[in-house]
Amino acid sequence: MPAVRLFAVFLLLCEASFAHAQTLVLLTENLAPFNQSISGRNFAKNDGITGISSDTLRAVCERARVECQQILRFPWERVYQQALKEPGYGLFSTARTPAREKLFKWVGPIATNDWVLMARADSPIQLDSLQGAAQYRIGGYKGDAISQYLIDRGLTVQTALRDNKNVEKLAKGQIDLWVTADPSGRYLARQEGLDELKVVQRFNTAELYLALNKDTPDELVQQLQAALEALRAEGQLRRISERY
Repeated sequence: MPAVRLFAVFLLLCEASFAHAQTLVLLTENLAPFNQSISGRNFAKNDGITGISSDTLRAVCERARVECQQILRFPWERVYQQALKEPGYGLFSTARTPAREKLFKWVGPIATNDWVLMARADSPIQLDSLQGAAQYRIGGYKGDAISQYLIDRGLTVQTALRDNKNVEKLAKGQIDLWVTADPSGRYLARQEGLDELKVVQRFNTAELYLALNKDTPDELVQQLQAALEALRAEGQLRRISERY
């Protein structure tokens, strides 16, 4: 075999090995129905994690031939900082906001989530605008983009380390409104025994992404994005979503 051809074969083998050699640790939290531990606990790994985003990224990594480990931990702020600072790490399901845009490299969208203010079903609160919520006690999740969205607009938000604490506060009348997402917030509330909720203000629709540490090679990001788009075109993402 000519030397030039041998060298070309060598390069192809190297590229194949490179593709298989890529490894990522993808961090997440309990945010049903997008990502959640099967046990309901605040720690899980790989097959112990389920949800729309988790299943989607599992399929993406398989299609892209990238070894991905999924780890669910608590709290969100901890895993956010780890993905931000440590190469080889990513974070999902992450809202892609202007403040975060240059902090990560992005693959997605993998799902969508509406940002809402919720009240108990028996609450008389009605809102014509987001600023109208300023007169009420608002509970939110610490480090969450949705809570920060309100804070950036001058609203006061009582943040909790656990979002289910806001469900408890709402049920007890300790807060008037809960800034959360729909369907994930409603799903969490049902798990905590609070079924009767109403949306009093829907103020944004967020596309959810995989946020990768900014030192992730561009080639790897493109590889994952291409796999995601191929799965979307085949209808696989719709079928995953329909399971939940």
